Amino acid sequence: MNASNRSYSQLAYPIAMTAIPHAPRKQARQARARATQTAIIEAAARILEGNGRDGLTTNRVADRAGVSIGSLYQYFPNKEAIVAALLRREREALLSRIREISAAANDPMAAVSALVDAAMEHQFARPKLALELEYLEASLGIEAEAAELSQQVAEEILAVVRMLKPEADLCIARDAVAICKAIANSAALSGEAEQAKISARLHKAVLGYLR
Repeated sequence: MNASNRSYSQLAYPIAMTAIPHAPRKQARQARARATQTAIIEAAARILEGNGRDGLTTNRVADRAGVSIGSLYQYFPNKEAIVAALLRREREALLSRIREISAAANDPMAAVSALVDAAMEHQFARPKLALELEYLEASLGIEAEAAELSQQVAEEILAVVRMLKPEADLCIARDAVAICKAIANSAALSGEAEQAKISARLHKAVLGYLR
C-alpha cells in the first residue's frame, strides 16, 4: 500500500508514535476515551478562536473540555501536542474532502470548481482557527507531516487537473494549491467577509492559470 492510498491518520500515527513530534501519549480506543480526547481537541480549537494562541493553556483547555487536568495529561503531554492533534484533524478533513471530489470527478470544470470550493470551506468555515493554526504550525517541528500532506493533496488534485490539462504535472497541481492558499489567506487576514466575492476570485485565478 503506497502513501497516496493511506489515510492521513495512518501517516500521522504509525506504530511507533513516539517517533512523531508532539504525538499524543496514547490513542484512545474505547468510545468514552475517544469522546474525551475529541472534547479536549475541540476545546483547544474554541479557545484559539476566542482567545488566540496566547490564551491557550492546558488548564484552560481542560476546563473548557469539562475534564480534569489529570485526564488531559493522560492523553496529551502538553499544549503543543493538543495543537498538533488539532492540526492533524483539520488536515485529515481537508484531504478526505479532496479525495471525495477526485474520486467522483467526471466533469473537469465542475471538479476543479469543487476543489476550489473545498479550499474556501477549509479556510472560512472557522477562519480565526485556520489563521491561528497556520501561525502555530511553524513552531511545532512537524514539517515532514506537512510535506507528506502536500504531496498527497497535489497527487489527488493532479488527477482532476489532468482532465482539464492532460500534460499537467505535480508542479502545476502545487501551483493551483498555492494560488488558492495565497488568495484565501490574504482575504482572511484582511478581514474580508463576502465569501462569494472571494470564491469568485479563487475560481477565476485557478481556472485562468490552468487554461
